[in-house]
Amino acid sequence: MIITSMENEKVKKYKKLQKKKYRDMYHQYLVEGMHLVLEAYKTGVLEELILEEDVALPIPSPYTYVSKEIMGKLSMMDTPSPYMALCRKKEEKEEVGKKILILDEIQDPGNLGTIIRSAVAFSIDTIILSENTVDLYNPKVLRATQGMVFHTNILHRNAKEIISFLKESDIPVYGTNVVYGEDVRNLSKKDKESFALVMGNEGNGVRNEISSLCDKNLLIQMNEEVESLNVAIACSILLYELGR
Repeated sequence: MIITSMENEKVKKYKKLQKKKYRDMYHQYLVEGMHLVLEAYKTGVLEELILEEDVALPIPSPYTYVSKEIMGKLSMMDTPSPYMALCRKKEEKEEVGKKILILDEIQDPGNLGTIIRSAVAFSIDTIILSENTVDLYNPKVLRATQGMVFHTNILHRNAKEIISFLKESDIPVYGTNVVYGEDVRNLSKKDKESFALVMGNEGNGVRNEISSLCDKNLLIQMNEEVESLNVAIACSILLYELGR
């Protein structure tokens, strides 16, 4: 059976999941494109395949076929993919490990997705999203992670509270400051064994009340003509240096 009406109950639910309040309500979200669908399947969060008529994907999962027109209306991409999946949100693991990334009010979906991808690349144990950070399950975030969102532990926590917890656990907390920070290249091997790195909002950086809680602030030494870097690029460089 191929669903051809937007009034179909399943389709109406899929459409709702384009909005954060319904993703939160149902604890579900959609992913688009074969790569994300396969990554979701491999990590066990895929609940249902949504396929355009006349295509197939040979993985063992419940599936629903919809018309090309319906797929176009469900898609959030400029060029809709014929592959989509309904997924459930992962359970958060309380254990954070020894290398933590705290994101303080990151707003741009592309930046968050890119940062998640870099965090996995440089072996961060846990990513912590503070209040007012863009929704993890925003379609643009998911696409920018290139599937890495399924391969790391991500928690939602109050920034001040998690920093207090980490400091009580003897994990040093590093902020960022492009003027008064310490060159990240000067950190010792011991400084890099265990840490929590805080990256701040695109426009305002790390909030003052959060920065004041950090054990030290870091900077990336660069050409004086460049005032600052995009937060995702800066985060990637810092994580690379912290992993050396």
